[in-house]
Amino acid sequence: MRRAAKVDANQPEIVQALRQAGATVQSLAAVGSGVPDLLVGFQGKTALIEVKDSAKPPSARCLTEDQLDWHGKWRGGTLAVVCDVDSALRVLGVMKRGELMEAF
Repeated sequence: MRRAAKVDANQPEIVQALRQAGATVQSLAAVGSGVPDLLVGFQGKTALIEVKDSAKPPSARCLTEDQLDWHGKWRGGTLAVVCDVDSALRVLGVMKRGELMEAF
């Protein structure tokens, strides 16, 4: 039996900031199986973002085994783990410059 998708407490704030910066954002949290939380489109580019809550202790912000496995197999473009609005907006900066980013 699959559990309901959990969304980190800071995810709505991050989604709002990304949208205000001009990105389109789709939550993928319900997919599970290690798939990142957010699908982000910005200036013709796409990124996947895993959201972790910076209010939690570092041990609670680690990627799960499913996430580590999924991230390790990803062969696409930008994939990032963010803990706050500033780090999420930095992902948009990387997308704007066309750099490849993989941040854990």
